[in-house]
Amino acid sequence: MRIYLDNCCFNRPFDDQNQNKVRTETISIITILEKIKKKEIDLVWSYILDYENYFNPFPERFEAVKNWKEYTVIYIEESENILKESLELFKKGICAKDSLHIASAIEANCDYFITTDARLIKKLSGFNKIKIVNPVDFK
Repeated sequence: MRIYLDNCCFNRPFDDQNQNKVRTETISIITILEKIKKKEIDLVWSYILDYENYFNPFPERFEAVKNWKEYTVIYIEESENILKESLELFKKGICAKDSLHIASAIEANCDYFITTDARLIKKLSGFNKIKIVNPVDFK
């Protein structure tokens, strides 16, 4: 199984864990990351993850996210296909960065795009090119 974790997933463990939703998502993400380490799940990385993480203002988070890149099985570079798919998503009201992440996941033939962004999941309800789920709902 091949997955793409949105940048928010890598950062969720650093968020305030006093909220039940955040704590539950963090537990799910840690479980997913453990499966990646054990090579039970293939992780895809992209240039847009690198770009977004580069601007992380917290050095500890920046390093922690960057270190997950070593576990990836596929690295996606920008391409015409990604830009074209991203534009179609942008036209549906998806912000530029999110559309590039999703287009990268589609380009890599990922089974799942995993995000903690509930609005993004709702906007793409019924999207048929890739399953977009919250980490808690990932099976």
